[in-house]
Amino acid sequence: MDAKSGAQQRFASARDGLIEISRRIHAHPELGFEEEKASTWLCESLDEAGFAVEKGICDLPTAFHARAGSGSLHIAICAEYDCLPGIGHACGHNVIAASALGAAVAAAAVADEVGLTISVIGTPAEEVGNAGGKILLLERGAFEGIHAAMMVHPAPFDLLRAKMIAASMFDVHCTGKESHASAFPERGVNAADALTIAQTAIGLLRQHIRSTDRIHGIVTNGGAAPNVIPAHASARYIIRSETVDQLADLRPKVYRCFEAGGLATGAQVAITGGDKPYAEMLHDGEMADLFRRNSAALGRPFPNMGEWETRPTGSTDMGNVSRAMPSIHPMMGINSLPAVNHQPEFTAHCITPDADKALVDGALAMAWTCIDMATSPEVRNRLAAAPTA
Repeated sequence: MDAKSGAQQRFASARDGLIEISRRIHAHPELGFEEEKASTWLCESLDEAGFAVEKGICDLPTAFHARAGSGSLHIAICAEYDCLPGIGHACGHNVIAASALGAAVAAAAVADEVGLTISVIGTPAEEVGNAGGKILLLERGAFEGIHAAMMVHPAPFDLLRAKMIAASMFDVHCTGKESHASAFPERGVNAADALTIAQTAIGLLRQHIRSTDRIHGIVTNGGAAPNVIPAHASARYIIRSETVDQLADLRPKVYRCFEAGGLATGAQVAITGGDKPYAEMLHDGEMADLFRRNSAALGRPFPNMGEWETRPTGSTDMGNVSRAMPSIHPMMGINSLPAVNHQPEFTAHCITPDADKALVDGALAMAWTCIDMATSPEVRNRLAAAPTA
């Protein structure tokens, strides 16, 4: 039996359990850095599969590292498992987590045979938008000694190299002075007005930014009562650009809009966060081609998606990993249209038979890609020679 057949046979025995854990995580959504159930279930499954599991790595209670095999080529499969506020697993991280588990279990069955070490890195809080789990894990050494990394992500349709752009999330806090809104308005400083002016300035700024830049946010506190001039107001914003360099150019322009609100109203403005942005995703060409061929062998060929190949989509802290080592992040279609990521309707699609099939195909294609990376001398030598994180 060849290595890929051995991996497939091991995967087949785990398949039903993988679908069950995907649905269990989906039924118990947990926010970033609070994923106690999901991380525990994944660690238990990896332990039962023979992995050496370390929980709470790098001072992150819901992060983990699980390792199997003793080969000289070390590949990491990243698992995400946090949800979105209010709408649960509307980005399908339950599928991501179960796919990572399945790929690792399948590849581990033949790891020593082909000279691999397989790690699952449990990466919390991808949805937080700044200082995400992978960024902190990179900074704290969790990826040291790893030669390449991969993961798959559910989407409405298959997309091998989604254009995921750089992003930075930050909070804005405006402080004014309360007063009676009718009797003594002249004695108040309206913090909410500072945000209104800032949002107007951002609207005008859009004429002068790149067409690929994105600015979007929410007001998280607009005051307590309509007859009290708000002394406190706050907002949370995300800015995005094609690259981290372009993001650095956009950031001060947006910040000045909030500063203008403070200047116009007399409110004090403080901006926090935005210090650990998500980088753009750099897809490794050879790894992506191997994944494409393996996916096609499973009956899932990746089509040419036209404008979607170049249209900016979301952002991910996997981009930061891709700047540290060769990486891939294919999108696995779950046939959800017209529902798209970050909609409640997409949440519902993440436990359908189509989502289960994306889980299965993505996991096995990743396992086979790990095997190809280990058994192709050219790819193996290139990865082994590259500096590790």
